[in-house]
Amino acid sequence: MTKKTVHLLIIDPQNDFCDLPEDFRGGNTPALPVAGAHADMLRLAALIRLGGQRITEISVTLDSHQRLDIAHPGFWRQGNGEAVAPFTPIHADEVRAGRFLPRGREDTARVLAYLDLLEAAGRYTHMVWPVHCELGSWGHNVHEAVRAAYNAWEETGNRRVEKILKGMHPWTEHYSAIRAEVPDPAAPETLDNDALLARLAVADRILIAGEAGSHCIKATTEHLVDDLPDAARRLTLIVDCMSPVAGFEAGQSAFIAAMRATGARIAHAEELLAELTDNAAAPGNLA
Repeated sequence: MTKKTVHLLIIDPQNDFCDLPEDFRGGNTPALPVAGAHADMLRLAALIRLGGQRITEISVTLDSHQRLDIAHPGFWRQGNGEAVAPFTPIHADEVRAGRFLPRGREDTARVLAYLDLLEAAGRYTHMVWPVHCELGSWGHNVHEAVRAAYNAWEETGNRRVEKILKGMHPWTEHYSAIRAEVPDPAAPETLDNDALLARLAVADRILIAGEAGSHCIKATTEHLVDDLPDAARRLTLIVDCMSPVAGFEAGQSAFIAAMRATGARIAHAEELLAELTDNAAAPGNLA
């Protein structure tokens, strides 16, 4: 029996998204910690470490931002000149009314064009997040247990983990690893990641884990299902290796329910590990 190819897609397993205990921080503070993310990453690391011989490919996406980014506070000012706090949603009509404005007033027309397109798509409301996953920062780095696990997978199998940077274009949010929320034809990094799509298109099974289930995992998976017609039947969401941003729990729950309805599999790390380490060809296993 030919073994199935198993592609593990890890979305944004970065320090800034993890509620790390002190001994994992090295004196640093995560910028946007997701409750439960550290435990998620430990389970994911164990899955890679113990079941990695049956995983044929690993891709890791990295949220990668400039400090001055349309989704960071420093980009914005209130109409009275005061700072805009993190976790502030901003709508196009509020910019038109002067309640919120880009710090560079000359950028207002461009900002409005972006917000209009974002709102027309109906996927997300624009959110001002804390500065997170800034290129070159500790927060941009991968959770150390996950990195150690996939480094060992690379070395024992003489293979490489594919790293995918997303979010470097400062004029659009880029939750999905497939494309930005508002692609810009003049910025290729915001357009479809055809190379990633091609690798996922040939996998027999696609396992998805990472952070956060309410945003970047959700956006990536939705785009995969849209762009690869047969993706749903090959997808497995590892639900105890992902958690939602606080306040967006309902969004993750609705997403998981929607993916289940498309035919995607919803599984826990323990059951997948049993399949990855079991040589028997049992129904539903990954052999």
